[in-house]
Amino acid sequence: MDSLLTDSPVGFDFSINDNQRMVGQMARDFAEKNIKPYVMEWDEAQHFPLELFKQMGELGMMGVVVPEQYGGSGFGYAEYVTVISEIARVCGSIGLSLAAHNSLCTGHILAFGNEEQKQKWLPKLATAEWLGAWGLTESNTGSDAMGMGTTAVLDGDHYIVNGSKNFITHGKSGNVAVVMVRTGEKGDSKGISALVIEKGTPGFTHGKKENKMGMRASETTELIFDNCRVPKENLLGKQGEGFKQAMTILDGGRISIAALSLGIAKGAFDAAVAYSKERKQFGQSISNFQGIAFKLADMATEIEAAELLVMQAADLKTRHLPVTKQSAMAKYYASEVAVRTANEAVQIFGGYGYTKDFPVEKYYRDAKLCTIGEGTSEIQKIVISREVLRG
Repeated sequence: MDSLLTDSPVGFDFSINDNQRMVGQMARDFAEKNIKPYVMEWDEAQHFPLELFKQMGELGMMGVVVPEQYGGSGFGYAEYVTVISEIARVCGSIGLSLAAHNSLCTGHILAFGNEEQKQKWLPKLATAEWLGAWGLTESNTGSDAMGMGTTAVLDGDHYIVNGSKNFITHGKSGNVAVVMVRTGEKGDSKGISALVIEKGTPGFTHGKKENKMGMRASETTELIFDNCRVPKENLLGKQGEGFKQAMTILDGGRISIAALSLGIAKGAFDAAVAYSKERKQFGQSISNFQGIAFKLADMATEIEAAELLVMQAADLKTRHLPVTKQSAMAKYYASEVAVRTANEAVQIFGGYGYTKDFPVEKYYRDAKLCTIGEGTSEIQKIVISREVLRG
């Protein structure tokens, strides 16, 4: 599904620029050639194609918003969400891993690292020499991040880290992780700090790999810390700023998940439109039946609306303007649209949509994660309502 991409009526310029066209076409061509032929193979085997990300690094997709001085592409968020949505249009799993690497780990270091830290880690991350992970969630503290149990105690020139994180993208294959740890009292927003922890640091290991319903080619594991000694110069910003940093990073991360949702919705819609034209019943294509045509009309309208929200949030992020409300709106709406679109796509395919011989069952399984990851739909409603009432 292609967008209208005209001037927007909602207060920002939605006209597509040359960079977006370029990176969008590049990402689409790459996905068609290097991802599409292997989507179900990777999904069935839960195979994380690490070498694929090395290839994307060579094309600049692993450091889209990282400045060129650190080895990145130096683009804005409009180009970034274009890349994510085009990749997710073919495979949500690859889009998810791409988003987690760019907006969470790399984005956190870019936003809050000092110059020495940026020079040390960003060139490796932006080129995919290293793969990044980001750790906030714990088994007993999902949305209640301030209740985290992972601690970091300063001991001379090192922090001693103990605890675990779960549902971590690239927890096994990642070379470096930005991890939120408790350095103060539990429940105190100023009692959390952010540490960069490299793979191979004694006491830093990964746990089990999750067996997921969808996004099965994106690696998800636990991170485990057992008296892990982390140099204090790996602290991002100041001690006690980790929670505030994480909330800022999640603003950008929600735009990433919104773009991921948009791509999945477009992929499911494209498949549904094509099938509705090919499938014959009662002597004609099922697209001729109003029941099917109206489903497609609803899907197309919601996808266009979701894209407007995504691009508005991306525009604000690029211009360094407040984006908390808009990113939550984009993530909430686009993720729910992805689920509804995938559900209707399966319905249009009928019995075939329930089989793995056709693509929509995978879009259906992948879409659900988008309403959960980086804040559930319910959390987005809390964020949105708070911003509305504060305004």
